Amino acid sequence: GHPGQNGGGVMMLDIRDLSVVFTDRGAPFTAVDRFSLRMDRGEIVGVVGESGSGKSMTAHALMGLIQRSQVTVSGSALFEGTDLLALSREELRQYQGRDLSIIFQEPMTSLNPTMRVGAQVEESLRIHGKLSRAERKARALEAMALAGLPEPEAVYRQWPHQLSGGMRQRAMIASALVLRPRLLIADEPTTALDVTIQAQILETLREINRREGAAILFISHDLGVVKALCSRVVVMKRGRIVESGPVDEVFYHPKEEYTRLLISSRPARKKLRGGGGDGSAHGAH
Repeated sequence: GHPGQNGGGVMMLDIRDLSVVFTDRGAPFTAVDRFSLRMDRGEIVGVVGESGSGKSMTAHALMGLIQRSQVTVSGSALFEGTDLLALSREELRQYQGRDLSIIFQEPMTSLNPTMRVGAQVEESLRIHGKLSRAERKARALEAMALAGLPEPEAVYRQWPHQLSGGMRQRAMIASALVLRPRLLIADEPTTALDVTIQAQILETLREINRREGAAILFISHDLGVVKALCSRVVVMKRGRIVESGPVDEVFYHPKEEYTRLLISSRPARKKLRGGGGDGSAHGAH
């Protein structure tokens, strides 16, 4: 059916005019300017743009992760009918992890080095649930397998520093999955990883979407990665949506010059930490 027409049910996510304005630097700075997006259950939508385009800020606003003191967040974001932007910290905590979950770019900063991997994967079960220790462990191992971690039993007992970057990213995905959320927000989850592992992580996300029916809002600077995973894409520049539509249409028939530039700059985008692409032709497919 058409978006939002699914049997009269509420669509999953309906973001209207989401704006994020920083007021702590003298003149107000608009990081996100009237961002609107509707998502159906089980849909995979990409938000693409360079750094500073407001794409991560949009995700953080939805999850209540922006320090509210120096910032004004306005607009609405209805998640199955509840406005996330109107919830208090406490109310939002009820949603976090359980209904919607976020996967960050750099697992090393998000994983606690002093806690074994298994304990971190099941942490949200401890916060939200009334499960026994054995049940928590079973759910954690299930989520770890779903996130593509080989030998979950062994990884469960390991420390974060014992895992490779790709494995740490999978552990993060597992902790995002453990409560079986209906919406996953993936904020640049493959940026720090090499191309092969990047492809595996994308396959994992696709599989989670297929098996669990979780919708995914996928945020990236790389339109090629978005094309591999998403059905629709929103292109952002300086806080605004400049173009959106089915991913193939935007990729093959971009209306905006900015989108064309994003597409043509792809081959040089094998990001080495910190730097952008250096224009050399590695990985030019």
